[in-house]
Amino acid sequence: MMKKKKKRGGPFACPCSSPVPPPPESRRPAWPGMGRAALSCAAAAGAEQRRRRLHPPPPAALVLLFSLWLLLRTGDCQLQTPCRIQKCTTDFVSLTSHLNSALDGFDLEFCKALRAYSACTYRNSKVCRGNLVYHSAVLGISDLMSQRNCSKDGPTSSTNPEVTHDPCNYSGRLGTRELRGGEQTPSSDLFCGLFGDPHLRTFKDHFQTCKVEGAWPLIDNNYLSVQVTNVPLVPGSSATATNKITIIFKSYQDCTDQKVYQAVTDDLPAAFVDGTTSGGDSDTKSLRIVESVSGRCVEMHAKYIGTTVFVRQVGRYLTLAIRMPKELAMAYEESQDLQLCVNGCPSSERIDDSGHLPLPVMGQLLPHASSAQPRSMYTVESATTKCHEKMLVKDLYFYSCVFDLLTTGDANFTAAAHSALKDVEALHPRKERWHIFPHSGNGGIGQNSKLPVSLGLVCLILVAFL
Repeated sequence: MMKKKKKRGGPFACPCSSPVPPPPESRRPAWPGMGRAALSCAAAAGAEQRRRRLHPPPPAALVLLFSLWLLLRTGDCQLQTPCRIQKCTTDFVSLTSHLNSALDGFDLEFCKALRAYSACTYRNSKVCRGNLVYHSAVLGISDLMSQRNCSKDGPTSSTNPEVTHDPCNYSGRLGTRELRGGEQTPSSDLFCGLFGDPHLRTFKDHFQTCKVEGAWPLIDNNYLSVQVTNVPLVPGSSATATNKITIIFKSYQDCTDQKVYQAVTDDLPAAFVDGTTSGGDSDTKSLRIVESVSGRCVEMHAKYIGTTVFVRQVGRYLTLAIRMPKELAMAYEESQDLQLCVNGCPSSERIDDSGHLPLPVMGQLLPHASSAQPRSMYTVESATTKCHEKMLVKDLYFYSCVFDLLTTGDANFTAAAHSALKDVEALHPRKERWHIFPHSGNGGIGQNSKLPVSLGLVCLILVAFL
């Protein structure tokens, strides 16, 4: 007669879940208030302990169970308390992105943010002890505290960086979006400039020389409008120069009302037409005018749209340079497509031929000038020497200087080209594009296949007289 095999539960079996009813003696309460389920579990637990004493698990099983327990514990801890050093760093950058080192109180706020950063790393010291980024951050905090003479004890910035963001600060808003994406992205700002005869550098870094007599829109989008008025330079020539600039900063939320600025030759005010020098709240000044050189240079800083404008008077004429975020510069309707900074001059208004400036040879008249035009006192050689005094790099700003001297004989155009290049260095976001050379194929003055040949002729003419 076969004996039935006794069923044995595993080490993790719970006797309380067994459908077999408990023996009758276990149904009597051991002490008042104890229910049937609790009694059943107590009896089953006692039986399980007696069984384990009779059949202890082998040593190998104990080692395996202990190893599994350690792994589970380790995994549990890692899931529950991950290293949050990236969050600490993100909060610190957000707390300091709006600070300006040139303003009073910078060191105080920066030290408060550093102490908050240090406190955050301390809270994560145990879970981040094997993280190289964490240790680099700790060393970096120590170095910054030494450089700024920050004490380790003192007030800290709020750990919620959102409260520090100014809704009328475009750079702060942009920085938040970039950080949340995981890493900072290169600046997407664009540059446009107009100077001299006039020479135009578009948002695409195309370089053109135009006549565009009368009023023309440089920029016309949902945030900003810039219009220039150009007049003839010398009798009989189609070359023009700018003698009036009108800039309209359009109203934007609670940051500023509409503000209009206007400059004409010999009247370069350091205020808007309504007499104010700023827009928006008097404390934040989301829009303001700064006179950098009395009567000669005015700067406009529109913080709410991340835009900076320089207006200069050099000699009898005006120059303009502007830096603006791409997403705002390109925010315009289809009817606003006539913008010189966006699309360049119409082909019928261009003096250059795909970048080639028609320089005279040995004092001959320009092809677009009439016989009534007086000859310039400069030759190609003397104009080249004069421009080389101000600009050592022979880029298109240099060649524009030579062209303007030969066209007008006015030495002020040398200073205009030089200051235009300085404005590029101050405002253009990409240093490798500051200079545009005649043979550049990187979007300098258009992607025309005739460009190398035509500009090569210009270089040959200049080199022949060097």
